[in-house]
Amino acid sequence: MGKYIIAGLKTEFDIKYDILRGRVKDYEADFDSSETDIRINITDEYLEKKREEIPQMSLAAHEYFWTGNAFNVRLMDHNGIMIHSSCVEKDGYAYLFSADSGTGKSTHTHLWLKNLPGTRIINDDKPALIKENDIWYACGTPFSGKTDENINVKVPVRAITFIKRGAENKVSKMDVAEAIKLLFGQTIRSSFEDRALKSLETVDSILRSVPVFSLECNMDDDAAFASYNGIERLIKNED
Repeated sequence: MGKYIIAGLKTEFDIKYDILRGRVKDYEADFDSSETDIRINITDEYLEKKREEIPQMSLAAHEYFWTGNAFNVRLMDHNGIMIHSSCVEKDGYAYLFSADSGTGKSTHTHLWLKNLPGTRIINDDKPALIKENDIWYACGTPFSGKTDENINVKVPVRAITFIKRGAENKVSKMDVAEAIKLLFGQTIRSSFEDRALKSLETVDSILRSVPVFSLECNMDDDAAFASYNGIERLIKNED
């Protein structure tokens, strides 16, 4: 099995195909197998079954997708979860932007990269959030969708923001009840009752310590300045 450190966790994958093998290179590590936190082996039989269900995906694509799914399920045992979002770091803090596919979260974070100095991408699709010493951190993972944009870092989370398209750029504080529904909807959920409950508990823990906002935005360069300044203004007013 290959050995990797992802979100600070010693992880082993049995990799068969090139997509996943290529994407985990920056996470390669050396440790004793007795110290492994997460071990994943997606069998050939399982991959064949999944390809029968979704034949338009290759075996390599299925391996990549289902390994990411399995990693997220096991991540819950270590006070963590993956959130479907595009995550950037600015000045030592992580900002996550989440939305349904096609809304423009990646477009928005790339406006940050273009216009806001000191910004870099952490993960463009599925960053991991992990809690250590009562602080939530965003971590790069090799599971970053089509763009394969990710870096192997761990950065404290500053805010989570849900994006909606709008003619003007406006940031507002999100109601907790709405935030729970939206954030839970952007996790990889398990059909097992105990795992589903664990997901809800993790989301609740995140919302108790990480501010969540709603952003209406267009796709102009000004949207990056408006969202960053709006988020920071609301956070500082809370402080």
